[in-house]
Amino acid sequence: MHAYAVELSQELGLKPEQVDKTLALNAEGATVPFIARYRKEATGGLDEVQIQTILDRAAERSEFDARRETILRTIEGQGKLTPELVKAIQRAKTRTELEDLYLPYKPKRRTRAAIARERGLEPLADLIWKQEVPRGEDKAARVRPYVNPEKEVPDVEAALAGARDICAERVSEDAGLRRTARELCVQKGRLRSEVVPAKKNETTKFESYYEHEETLAQAPSHRVLALLRGEAEQVLRVKVLFPDDEAKGLLTSRVVTKHQALFAPELRAAAEDAWERLLGPSLESELRAELKERADRQAIGVFGENLRHLLLAAPAGTRPVVALDPGLRTGVKMVMLDATGSVAATATLYTERSPDERARAARQLAEVVQKHKPELIAVGNGTGSREAEGFVREVLEKLEAKVPVVSVSEQGASVYSASEVAREEFPEMDVSLRGAVSIGRRLQDPLAELVKIDPKSIGVGQYQHDVDQGLLKKKLGEVVDSCVNAVGVDVNTASPQLLEHVSGVGPSLAKKLVAHRSKKGAFTTRRELLKVSGLGPKTFEQAAGFLRVRGPEPLDASAVHPERYAVVERMAKDLGVEVSALVGNASLVRKIDPKRYLGPDLGELTLQDILSELEKPSRDPRGDFSAPSMREDLKTLEDVKEGMVLQGVVTNVTAFGAFVDVGVHQDGLVHVSQLATRFVKDPAEVVKVGDRLTVKVLSVDLARKRLALSVRAVQEGGAAQASPGRPPAANTGRMTERPSGGRDSAPSRAPSGKPAPSEKKGPEPFNNPFRNLKR
Repeated sequence: MHAYAVELSQELGLKPEQVDKTLALNAEGATVPFIARYRKEATGGLDEVQIQTILDRAAERSEFDARRETILRTIEGQGKLTPELVKAIQRAKTRTELEDLYLPYKPKRRTRAAIARERGLEPLADLIWKQEVPRGEDKAARVRPYVNPEKEVPDVEAALAGARDICAERVSEDAGLRRTARELCVQKGRLRSEVVPAKKNETTKFESYYEHEETLAQAPSHRVLALLRGEAEQVLRVKVLFPDDEAKGLLTSRVVTKHQALFAPELRAAAEDAWERLLGPSLESELRAELKERADRQAIGVFGENLRHLLLAAPAGTRPVVALDPGLRTGVKMVMLDATGSVAATATLYTERSPDERARAARQLAEVVQKHKPELIAVGNGTGSREAEGFVREVLEKLEAKVPVVSVSEQGASVYSASEVAREEFPEMDVSLRGAVSIGRRLQDPLAELVKIDPKSIGVGQYQHDVDQGLLKKKLGEVVDSCVNAVGVDVNTASPQLLEHVSGVGPSLAKKLVAHRSKKGAFTTRRELLKVSGLGPKTFEQAAGFLRVRGPEPLDASAVHPERYAVVERMAKDLGVEVSALVGNASLVRKIDPKRYLGPDLGELTLQDILSELEKPSRDPRGDFSAPSMREDLKTLEDVKEGMVLQGVVTNVTAFGAFVDVGVHQDGLVHVSQLATRFVKDPAEVVKVGDRLTVKVLSVDLARKRLALSVRAVQEGGAAQASPGRPPAANTGRMTERPSGGRDSAPSRAPSGKPAPSEKKGPEPFNNPFRNLKR
């Protein structure tokens, strides 16, 4: 059994066998999506979150143990490793505990204590520290032997000062004393922010934090990130406040045990100096770093979940789309995409220059609509989008054409249009037109198009550039991989950017797959994948179930893994039909007796997956697309009035509420207290990115561009309060994503902070046994 299996199983509430098998499969090269989908019997049905958590915790433990061994070797090399110290280091359970033990032996710059030692004052420090000299003796006589002008110790007071420096360093580096002081600071510490004098009379987005203070342990992640951003932008001063007097008293009570000793006052002064000069500042830096790490993890968890819902938004599918990238001065960039996403026509429509130009633009759009017969019109939601939508509706009304107009997020479109990926796809196309292509394609298939863009540019996170970039990249990569494999990929049509996220594939092999199909033609069976250079049996095992091939073998287009084709063939034979007749025939599938096919290598969990796939092969987990509707008379924030009841789309979910786009270029906030008539602790319990909500406007702040909305008010008031001409939408369901703000710029909002799915809600405690492991 794996060395960490028992320990991790206890921490995560799982069976040791589940943890052991998961780690073994991963060591053999199995990916998280593959293990979760096709090795359920081995893991006992663990899902992707549980599997990823096991792998992450195991990696943390491995790094922790490696650090422990490094510390042991380092101290041993110094000749200072004692049996007692070895035991203490081996018993350490957290990174903080381990580093506390190592601190006295850690190479450091030349400190005041080090200088005092160089001057020969360590024996005097020992005398003070041991507290064995009784009161009544001549202090000066005891100290005078350590006076040495040649070593810059001119008198008794200088000798005592140097000895106190050594004692102070001992206090600050003592693992037990640091632990005691840390526990006090975590319990009673506070986080304070104040405005810098130069900004005192200015209105900024950090105004609510100009005079702010709260308990350190309970500071939510979104506020921590907001305060740190305010500090980085030189608007705020942020400080961690400790109970200094109590901390000094606690340290002196532990250090000064013989109050009648001659040097007790010196030791007391050393302990107080240790707190003020060394331990206090050290713990402030340490706990600030922990606050930041905790806030990062929770914010990244929120970003990951928002990204997941965005990527899994329902696709419009293979429907021809006119895509418009709005622009007032530069014109509206228009592309016509056919059902496969190929560009059929392009144009620039100047709708705002003059009546003649507008009329010409109307004729251009009308010609495209009449010739290509689009089923949807996608309009980017950036600057000029409401004007563009109004223009489109005018043209459609004259044509008497009923084509739904859908507002689509522009977030990341300019990043894509200038990227190498876009240049490879459309080398001759103008950059601005590439942006329109991206807008249209993300309506047809959000997942396939958004994987081409750096997730940080999609705009569903808060302060993503402020959090740990390594953790962020890892989390977002996991989310994209999970979404791609959950949906499945048509190997004959997918882009390299989509293919590289398939289990076992990666960027290099993705390019080889595309090159092979370009040279040899479309794949007709999954087995043909083995002809691709670099795609061997192990990679085929990991990838085949997630790659769809439409050809003579019906199971190749399903999520049934090739290793299970034989059992499906047995089922079909037992029913007296061909496999092709069984796939997709729900009535036949229901006649199958699962018990007949159970065996040592095929359990109930996998068998149930096979039957579900046979009943509905290649089912898309993203649901059905429905075009949203919003009020056409609202174009700017100035058009919104208090009391209006509007439809909107959730663009971001944070720890304190949800942001909703109601179509006026500025998302409104539904505070967590306004999300439902019942108490809601975590907004993610009731809403997710892409949800359609009916909200009531509570207030409009034009100066600060803030819009306060409420779902609760709608629920309490009933459907009768809906705005005229617009029935209230259900507060559930999915729709096309619409992050607000200008292209590629996240709206000015407070930071987010929801724990990752695998974590419990609320601030993460500082005494988490894995708190200080490097993750």
